[in-house]
Amino acid sequence: MPELPEVETTARGIAPHVAGQRITRVVVRERRLRQPIPRNFAGAVTGQEIGAVMRRGKYLLLTAADGALIIHLGMSGSLRVVSVGAAPDKHDHVDLQLSNGLALRLRDPRRFGLMLWTRVDPLAHPLLSGLGPEPLTAAFSGEHLFRRARGRILPVKQFIMDGRVVVGVGNIYANEALFSAKLHPLRRAGEVSRAHYRDLVVAIKKTLRRAIAQGGTTLRDFVDSDGRPGYFQQQLQVYGREGEPCLLCGSVIECVRLGQRATFFCGHCQR
Repeated sequence: MPELPEVETTARGIAPHVAGQRITRVVVRERRLRQPIPRNFAGAVTGQEIGAVMRRGKYLLLTAADGALIIHLGMSGSLRVVSVGAAPDKHDHVDLQLSNGLALRLRDPRRFGLMLWTRVDPLAHPLLSGLGPEPLTAAFSGEHLFRRARGRILPVKQFIMDGRVVVGVGNIYANEALFSAKLHPLRRAGEVSRAHYRDLVVAIKKTLRRAIAQGGTTLRDFVDSDGRPGYFQQQLQVYGREGEPCLLCGSVIECVRLGQRATFFCGHCQR
C-alpha cells in the first residue's frame, strides 16, 4: 500500500497543480469506498477553492476556506492530475475538476481508500485526532519511543507501526529501519534500551528521507502523480529479499509473518 513517502511524494506532486484552484465540478463514478461517498459530497465541495495540500500520516489534506478534503489512498489508491477531458479507466472513481482545466483523479482498484469533506479542523477529525507524532519532526525521538514502550511485550516492529505511537512507518520502511538500526524485529518493545531507540529513530528518519527524495518505493500499485515510478526499491536492504545474502554479512535474509505482514531480517546482523 502507499506508505508515508509515497503519500508525501503525491502531495508534493499534485500541490503545484491544485493549490489556489477552485473546484468547478465533481464527478463521482463509484461511491462504495472504505467510507461511502455521501450523496451531498459534490454539492459541498463544488465551488471551494483549494488553499494548501498537506499530509498527516498517510492522509492527504486539501484545505479550503470552509473546510477540508481528507483523502486516504487505502491499499491500492493513487491520485493523478489529468486534463478534464481525459477518459477514465475502470477504477477511476472520483474526479475533482478544477478552474485551470485540470482534474484531480482518484484511482482505487480495491476501494479501500476514502475521500470525505469536513467542515471542522481536519486534525481534530476522529480519523486523525489520535495519531502519534510525525516521524520527521523533533517530537519523534528516542525518548518518546522509550517512554511509550515501557511494559509493552509486543514485537518492536509492530510497536513502531502503531499509528498512535508514530505515524507513517509502514511495513517496508519498518523492515528497512530495523535492519539499519541492527534491531531484531521480534524483540519485545519494552526490552529495547533507550540507546537502541535513539538509534532506531535516526534510522527511521534517514530511511524515510531517502525514500521521499527518490519518490517512494515502487510496488505494483503505486506510481507518483506524474505517472513515474519511485526508485527507492532499488536500494532495499532486506524487504523482499528472502533467501538472498545479507548485503553486510552474507547471511541469508529470513522472512516470517508478523501481524499478517511479511517481516524480513538478517538473523546475524539484527539482535
